[in-house]
Amino acid sequence: MTDLPNIAPSLLRPIEAASLRPAGPATHRPRILILYGSLRERSFSRLTAEEAARILQALGAETRIYDPRALPLPDAVEADHPKVAELRDLVGWCEGMVWSSPERHGAMTGVMKAQIDWIPLSLGGVRPTQGKTLAVMQVCGGSQSFNTVNQLRILGRWMRLLTIPNQSSVAKAWDEFDADDRMKPSPYYDRIVDVMEELVRFTVLTRDIRDQLVDRYSERVEDHAALSARVNQTKAV
Repeated sequence: MTDLPNIAPSLLRPIEAASLRPAGPATHRPRILILYGSLRERSFSRLTAEEAARILQALGAETRIYDPRALPLPDAVEADHPKVAELRDLVGWCEGMVWSSPERHGAMTGVMKAQIDWIPLSLGGVRPTQGKTLAVMQVCGGSQSFNTVNQLRILGRWMRLLTIPNQSSVAKAWDEFDADDRMKPSPYYDRIVDVMEELVRFTVLTRDIRDQLVDRYSERVEDHAALSARVNQTKAV
């Protein structure tokens, strides 16, 4: 490897196709956590999340919806607060997530962002979101927009989630639900079905090899340096 003088050869691992084919793939239902971003009594982001859950269950997934009511603002309490602990436990449980937020002032809501901010990048040596799948959705009070789903994608990338290509943006959400709070037939509904199908496929394809998908050379170098420093440190006499 003389033409790569900056590479540590022992830490550069060739990509082996066999490592991307799990010998014993999981057989349990895909586990999907759903977060929504509004506390309104008739929250369209919640109603959209509930529709997504029904579709996911029909596709064979197990779903849980987190209720953000009573979740404190980030850093306002310790992480052992019951609502924070509940959220973190669910993130640890899931293999994929759906984020459904209203668009307010051209952005996601504070309720949505607070939930994401309470999810740590690392928890007890485990990265709870790394390599898991994510689908993003938004509801709009007026014409269709993609500001919020674009922001959610940025956050998903930051959280090292595998964000699927498809997404949902529902315009004039107040006109898309009937008196029973069920979503009416429409291209918007069909798009949500598309997104949930894609999420389940990506989750099943990646959940058994997610550690392989996010194994990084730079982190192996960093871990090796830390280990060497610890092993070779001079002991106090």
